Amino acid sequence: MTRFLLRRLAAVPLTLLAVSLLVFLATQVLPGDVARTVLGREATDGSVRALDHELGLDRPLVVQYGSWLGHFATGDWGTSYTLHVPVRGLLLERLGHSLFLAVFAFVLLVPVALALGVIAGLYHGRVPDRAITSTTLALGATPEFVTGIVLLVVFSVELRWLPASAQTRPGADGLGQTLWHLLLPGVSLVLVCTGYVARHVRAGTVAVVEGPYVRAARLRGTGEARIVLRHVLRNATVPATSALGVQLQYLLGGIVVVELLFNYPGAGALLLQSAQDKDLPTLQASALVLGALYMLVVLLGDLVHRLLDPRIRLGGMA
Repeated sequence: MTRFLLRRLAAVPLTLLAVSLLVFLATQVLPGDVARTVLGREATDGSVRALDHELGLDRPLVVQYGSWLGHFATGDWGTSYTLHVPVRGLLLERLGHSLFLAVFAFVLLVPVALALGVIAGLYHGRVPDRAITSTTLALGATPEFVTGIVLLVVFSVELRWLPASAQTRPGADGLGQTLWHLLLPGVSLVLVCTGYVARHVRAGTVAVVEGPYVRAARLRGTGEARIVLRHVLRNATVPATSALGVQLQYLLGGIVVVELLFNYPGAGALLLQSAQDKDLPTLQASALVLGALYMLVVLLGDLVHRLLDPRIRLGGMA
């Protein structure tokens, strides 16, 4: 366990260095001139050249990359070109909002996916299994923006049960009010992710139910509820941990579209807005931080999987 963790942590700096280089190069190929975007179309060529020089955009790319990476590593993430505020404070605030939404969706996802997967596994090959499998597969194949639009039309426009906008500030508007506004975006993410996790739980449930110790427990007269709680649920959770880890990674990516759709002030919306505005400091910092967070989620998922199933030698798979 310790050896595996040390090996994975040792690879983090090199991976982050590669990610930073890719992020920097990707921001350089964005169409349009940064200075002209900031100043507006009516700006003169002299003003554009002056701003390019002020921002250091006329320097060689190698110099720009080294300067940006050095400042980023020391905590100086620059100042937003368009919002004129420090990028670090802005991004960390938005990232906190995104993490709150991702965790909220994950908390909804776990019991729903486990319940549907166990029910499908217990009724393997029968009507409940077919219904759950077909429905979750269809939802999983539907993009989150389509699911979100349908939920908006049904529950906000037609029924008027839930707010259409997730314009809320976690920690400032009260927990109940925040969760109420996040219910639709959270459900949009859950509907897309449920099928993948439920299939893993279903497969684990089928394997456990057909195991000899479950048959022996039934022969001893043990009730079905006790068998599910003590044997099926515990063992079916192990293969689901990797699936949950994958879906948590997906939440960090799929959350970008949901944030835009529901007008939620998160890091994903900030990333796309900064790309549209050619706000390089904000765009570069957002992409690199989200990449580092993605790596952390992958590592935590592997660790949890190993803790639940020590037979898996992740050290050999890394």
